[in-house]
Amino acid sequence: MTGVSQMVASVLFGLAALSGGLSAVAVIRSRGGAYRPDRGAALAALILTAIWAGACAALGHGRPPVLLAEVIRNLAWIFLIYRLFANDGRSETVRAVRPLAVALGLVEALQIAFIAAGHGFETAEIAGLAAETSALLRVLVGIGALVLLHNLLAGAADSSRSMLAWITGGLALLWAFLVNRHMVAYLAGPMSPEMTGGTALVVAIAVPIIALGYARGGADLSLRTSRPVTFRLISLALIVIYLFAMVGLSSWLGWMSGDYSRIAQVGFLLAAGALSLLWLPSPKSRKWLQVTILKHFFRHRYDYRSEWIRFTKTIGCAPDETRPLSERAVQSLADITDSQSGLLLLPDGEDVFSLGADWRWSLPDLPNPAMSDELTRLLEREELILGFDEARRGIEHCGELPHLPDWLMAEKRAWAGVPLIHLGRLVGVVILARPLIPRDLDWEDFDILKVAGRQVASYLVEQSSQQALDEAARFDEFNRRMAFVMHDIKNVSSQSSLLLRNAEKHLDNPEFRKDMLITLRKSADKLEQMLARLGRYGTHTADDREVFDLASLARDVQMRFRAMHPIDFVEVGQCRVVGIREAFDQALSHLVQNAIDASDADAPVTIEVANGGLRGSIVVLDRGSGMSPPFVRNQLFKPFVSSKKGGFGIGACEARELVRAMGGRLEVDSREGIGTRFTASLPSADAAHLMSSSGTRCTSLENEAA
Repeated sequence: MTGVSQMVASVLFGLAALSGGLSAVAVIRSRGGAYRPDRGAALAALILTAIWAGACAALGHGRPPVLLAEVIRNLAWIFLIYRLFANDGRSETVRAVRPLAVALGLVEALQIAFIAAGHGFETAEIAGLAAETSALLRVLVGIGALVLLHNLLAGAADSSRSMLAWITGGLALLWAFLVNRHMVAYLAGPMSPEMTGGTALVVAIAVPIIALGYARGGADLSLRTSRPVTFRLISLALIVIYLFAMVGLSSWLGWMSGDYSRIAQVGFLLAAGALSLLWLPSPKSRKWLQVTILKHFFRHRYDYRSEWIRFTKTIGCAPDETRPLSERAVQSLADITDSQSGLLLLPDGEDVFSLGADWRWSLPDLPNPAMSDELTRLLEREELILGFDEARRGIEHCGELPHLPDWLMAEKRAWAGVPLIHLGRLVGVVILARPLIPRDLDWEDFDILKVAGRQVASYLVEQSSQQALDEAARFDEFNRRMAFVMHDIKNVSSQSSLLLRNAEKHLDNPEFRKDMLITLRKSADKLEQMLARLGRYGTHTADDREVFDLASLARDVQMRFRAMHPIDFVEVGQCRVVGIREAFDQALSHLVQNAIDASDADAPVTIEVANGGLRGSIVVLDRGSGMSPPFVRNQLFKPFVSSKKGGFGIGACEARELVRAMGGRLEVDSREGIGTRFTASLPSADAAHLMSSSGTRCTSLENEAA
């Protein structure tokens, strides 16, 4: 060996010795599991292998002590194979393989004589003959060991096969390499440094695999390549084979004499390059390669985990959120079968199925209905996946052939029809186009499309339910507006009725006539305001707030109601607050009207404005029948609940919502037989200005500190 080759070989043998030692330690630490009759034999074989590899690293491979250690190592591995047959109690098999194991051991023991012959005689012919005979006998020993391993795994019980898989795999790797190594030595003479280093590398890989079979969880370990890795490895292998073929053919053409060889080489390389550029990148060729690999390398066509992740990502969180769910539903099913396009048929209000969405499928207007009632009932009852290629050949499964629509049978792209079933009801049908590589539907397609179709149906039903809830919410909002408007109309009607009753008594009074005109004008204005508010309930924002005088607003309300009922107003001067004047006027009108309705005709209602510094408030006090604490606590602010006969129960609810919407509070204190006091408060303008100025100063100080 050269110096570099000897150094590399020594390093590899050192690695093999370390691997064998660590594997032996792993087997020792796994003794806590079930009893194994082959554990001691495996431990001895691993230790002897580590000793042999260490001797090779220290002394070199061709020394007699090293060769003798190799014989002992091989005998240990043969004994391990024999002991492996006793794992599942196959006593007859153990007796049957014992003669073969003994024969292999005896043949391997003959290597001691060949070692002595090769190093004891100086004659080159005798040494060469001994080396050839030794190599041939070890080839036979290796083949016999592989035969034993095959019978061991093939005849093992199901309970033992998973346990033996790793051990037999490592031993098969080791003995297969030794067979090839000694065959090369028999045919080509002494081993090259590369082959010697390769032996150490194979041993370093094989012994940990064998040790895995003795681990406590080793029986549950399995090696499964993922589909993307398999596709890439096979694609890489094809590219390498293609390149080697091109280089080999180009070299073969180079052997031709004359200028024709150069012309042939250039033409061949151009043709090969054009072929690779046209065939390899094409989607159809890639799809053909994928289908071929799935058919011959995997038990199932679909990688269900990857398909489900892609399905959920497509239908649940599409990158383009502007696409409707119906289009993403079609794509999610088309991606599973590699279909290039698809249609979605949905029922209308009368359960007539028509085109609901399409994905990459342009069609003229479909007939309406697109499917007959008989076919939809059949799909709903049988949950049948339609195969249109089979139907065109006259094959049917549930009597669906007479009911298939003519436009689908004439559309050559139509390949499969997937019913979308939710709780036994057909909510849609997805029509999938034929994939790039034509094929018939099989049981795997039926299973996965049926499950995915149910999931798509649940998404569509959920969306339909959400749309119905949104529509119901809009109707509810409209009904709320109408209820508030009806309440306001009722108030105006009550005011007008009360005004007419008072007019019979006080029409000759000039002051009354003046107040009556003001009240009628206010009522007309209020009706116009109600019509304007009908379209903008709930549309006020913080930007609509303004500063207004609470006392002035209370005085206007008093003037509006005093012609109908005695109103006392307690003046306290100006009280500027921040809010929405129109909304607060509406809330205060509700409270005053409720107070008037709860009071006797001669019992005045009191309106008092108070300035508390931080907040300005209006108190509406009546001396009516009052309300019980449970009613105030649980029912007062609920719509359509009223303590008055014929009342709507809207005024207090709307008043509180209006006051809260502008940052205020509405409080109530009521005693049965005594009366009720409502207090509506808003932030004062001075306090709001102070808070705003303080926030500005704090922000400035923070900016300066930063």
